[in-house]
Amino acid sequence: EIHESVRLAFLNSFRDFAGYLGTFGAELAQSRSNKENNHVQNGYMNAELSDQLYNKYRHIWSPIRDNDERSADMRDLVTSFSGLEDKVLDQYTFAKSNVIRNAAHNYLLDSGIHWGAAPVVKGIRDATLDLLHILVAVHAEVYSGARPLLEKTMKILVEGLVDIFLSLFYENKAKDLRTLDANGFCQLMLELEYFETVLNTYFSTEAQQALKSLQESLLEKACESGSEDAASDDKQVPSVSPDDLLALAQQHGSDLLQGELERTRLNIACFMEPTLQSGSKTSAYSSYQAPAPHHPQAQVSSPSFRRQQA
Repeated sequence: EIHESVRLAFLNSFRDFAGYLGTFGAELAQSRSNKENNHVQNGYMNAELSDQLYNKYRHIWSPIRDNDERSADMRDLVTSFSGLEDKVLDQYTFAKSNVIRNAAHNYLLDSGIHWGAAPVVKGIRDATLDLLHILVAVHAEVYSGARPLLEKTMKILVEGLVDIFLSLFYENKAKDLRTLDANGFCQLMLELEYFETVLNTYFSTEAQQALKSLQESLLEKACESGSEDAASDDKQVPSVSPDDLLALAQQHGSDLLQGELERTRLNIACFMEPTLQSGSKTSAYSSYQAPAPHHPQAQVSSPSFRRQQA
């Protein structure tokens, strides 16, 4: 009985710590509702730490355990520690998402561009790299400290990045983004294609859907802005059609994207060095068609990344 009490106390210590961590972080984060991940099969605990912890401490409660008992111990250990893994990952990604949101705000709204009178597109802006460097830093941190969680962490944050873009767009579509001319539209579409190409490994299905929604929203805003300009022009110049805008954006992507990937290869090497060496790239327009005019809801967010931003 003493051995069993010690064993349970050891396992429960992880649960207690996870509970304390959740309490400390309650004012900073709202727990995600997506609990689809199976930590027993895929968690960092099972991949790296379970065997080490079990072999190191099992002698405390019993030096002799048969196969069934060892299997039960491992299941209990993984279950106990997986809750802690959830809390740590949740706190980490929430903190990084706040940093990303601030950088995304600067990228979209404080970079010195008036989107209704944007300059000619010459390539990606420095603000694009400033935003991307945050994800580069996260990649380095997780790769060096918790590599089995790298893909999971990056997918959460990449999906969050697109979600933040959508949120900022709808928050500012009647203010800083009230107008979007053809140059501004092409600039943003080029940079979105750059993000998608560089971060392609970590683009989930939800992130792809959110990106498409953002592209559609930008296209609709550019068409609305063009119609307003045409209506106010004494010469009544016809407004640019959605297909024409998309063709123009695609032409800029064809002309500039590969050169920008090469120019910034040192910045993005951790994400796609093999892709650059092979000379391949992902096109953001491969399956994208101009949508019929519509009026989106006031808020759009990708399904599995919904948080309250502090």
